[in-house]
Amino acid sequence: MTSHRINPPIIVEMLRANGIKKVKLFDADPWTLGALGGTHIETMVAIPNDQLGKIASNYDNAKKWVKNNVTRYYHDHAVNIRYVAVGNEPFLKSYNDAYINSTYPALRNIQKALDEAGLGKAIKATVPLNADVYNTPIDNPVPSASQFRVDIRQKMHKIVHYLNHTGAPFVVNIYPFLSLYDNPDFPFDFAFFDGTNKPIVDKGLVYTNVFDANFDMLVWSLTKAGVPDMKIIVGEVGWPTDGDKNANKQNAKRFYDGYMQRIVRKVGTPKRPGAMDVYLFGLIDENRKSILPGNFERHWGLFTYNGKPKFPIDFTGSGKGRYLVGAKGIEHLPAQWCVSKKEAEERFYEVESSINFACAATDCTSIGYNSSCHGLSLLGNASYAFNMYFQMQDQDVRACDFNGLATITDENPSTDKCLFPVQIVSENQRREPGIWAASFLVLLISLLYHL
Repeated sequence: MTSHRINPPIIVEMLRANGIKKVKLFDADPWTLGALGGTHIETMVAIPNDQLGKIASNYDNAKKWVKNNVTRYYHDHAVNIRYVAVGNEPFLKSYNDAYINSTYPALRNIQKALDEAGLGKAIKATVPLNADVYNTPIDNPVPSASQFRVDIRQKMHKIVHYLNHTGAPFVVNIYPFLSLYDNPDFPFDFAFFDGTNKPIVDKGLVYTNVFDANFDMLVWSLTKAGVPDMKIIVGEVGWPTDGDKNANKQNAKRFYDGYMQRIVRKVGTPKRPGAMDVYLFGLIDENRKSILPGNFERHWGLFTYNGKPKFPIDFTGSGKGRYLVGAKGIEHLPAQWCVSKKEAEERFYEVESSINFACAATDCTSIGYNSSCHGLSLLGNASYAFNMYFQMQDQDVRACDFNGLATITDENPSTDKCLFPVQIVSENQRREPGIWAASFLVLLISLLYHL
């Protein structure tokens, strides 16, 4: 979810330049799919959760969705669609069972529509699920004790048997970072692949990191559900670079370097060794994504908001990291910033309220506690907030006033640790002035590198 989208053809060229052969979308945006046409990039399109109900309740709606979002692009635009994601993590506990009864019938209706369209052998419907759909007993927290959550176990068994019947994979999202974020007592090195913590031993299998343990929890859950050999795709895995004390470029690089070595070497996990299909989350930072889970949510990208690689990453497993190829042809707004006036310090309460106003409408996560710009002075925080608001509004001069507290400058206020960005010229604004296309909010924020 971003306020200023990069032109999809630019994104597609960036993917191709980096050898990315598979992508996972979170919708079926026409502009994005049009850019993917003829590229041979394997694509997973998706149905947003808020559409599951109507697709589950009416098969005609499923047929229309497949016709408009799959058949049209597969046949007419040569988009290499391989999967349809029916929702995204619909069984999250935070959704309070909103999609609990619509997910399975929606899955069946979409696969039936694909079959009737003559696409069922080439394109499979699946359901990307969060790793919280399975768990272990508190008194026996080892992978072999894992089962699907008791409150959804019956529904999960229906889903996995149906997926197994159609030949579709189980798609799971696993985030070692969240293990650290959610539990202050979690052993830090166990979130990575080069740690030296005391391993977990379970039925003779040795676990040195939380990803392997979590993945094998799923393998055991599938085994107990009666589908032990079901194909698994990791739908999302990654590490954020801002918004928390553990979310930074150094930790992200450590995670990705260790992870990619295992993927390239086809190490697999103790319970299921061998090759693994994995989507890395995500591609570009998202300045409008919900931060209810935490400020880090807007900083998962391997690339910054303007398509620049954040750190060297080793996609070869050789141990020699290099920077990815960034986006070409990005145009920025003029090199100017909105900052607080020096005399604004005398208007303390007005400054605070203006910061709150600006941050309610833009992205101020980088000045949050333990973030990259944390520790600025009051006026520094004000300048950051004012500038983010100013850039969000495409540098409209009326967006840099704040009751006389702010001014426009051509002197870059950025520091070594804190970037004051200049926004890009949004291709979406060029096409539809003043409108942020909702369908684009989930563009290509995942990628898959498969050897």
